[in-house]
Amino acid sequence: MNQVLSSTADSGYLPLGGFQLLKTTGEDLLEELRSRFHNGQQTALFFANTNFIVQCQALRDEMTTDTLIINDGVGIDIATWLIHRTRFPENLNGTDFTPELLRQLGSTAKVYLLGGKPGIAERAAQNLRAQNIHVAGVSDGYAQARDKNQLRQTINDSGANVLLVAMGNPLQERWILEERNQLNATLLLGVGALLDFLAGDKPRAPDLVRKLRLEWFYRLCLEPGRLIRRYTIDIFRFLSLCLREHRNTERGSPAA
Repeated sequence: MNQVLSSTADSGYLPLGGFQLLKTTGEDLLEELRSRFHNGQQTALFFANTNFIVQCQALRDEMTTDTLIINDGVGIDIATWLIHRTRFPENLNGTDFTPELLRQLGSTAKVYLLGGKPGIAERAAQNLRAQNIHVAGVSDGYAQARDKNQLRQTINDSGANVLLVAMGNPLQERWILEERNQLNATLLLGVGALLDFLAGDKPRAPDLVRKLRLEWFYRLCLEPGRLIRRYTIDIFRFLSLCLREHRNTERGSPAA
């Protein structure tokens, strides 16, 4: 099981689909990550939406000590309510949480951006620098990411202590888990489409749509070809997986 956060030990975790999701607030999580960052405690942070639960099953055993998984999205809330009859204190989506974390870390953070199509990370870096966030370097998720040894050296040579990896599930999680022990960065986050949003290549949903928890539908309307399976077939796979895992846990045996 993941290591319990010192500031939220009473909240604990909620099991879902074979993962232990931290039950916490954004304020408490920010406090804990700041503490880990300043103490040099390397930590991987993953945002668990329905796609994460489905696509990252093979990585479950590697997400143990110093890997934190937090809830992201209405699908997770629905499954948690169906299975546990409880809710998370708040939705902690990476698109909103990660920029706030960078702002909270302030000038002590040296950020490296990895992922996206060529040009995306550079444009995202420009916008972050305009917000007085120190970006130590960037690499796209294509040609610049093919040579792992060179990429690892480039990241370490940059002096980065915060690494944002935007490759989608499960590639970003697998990359972080495989490379973390050879990287000097203290905080490593799998951030999905965040760099596309920061670069301005993908628009965020209007505020009202986000308040209604319908940003997933807004994105589906913009990219139906890419997202239709995720929000149809994979939703049923997700719910089935979560229910099966819960039943197997209650019987005291691991899921097949």
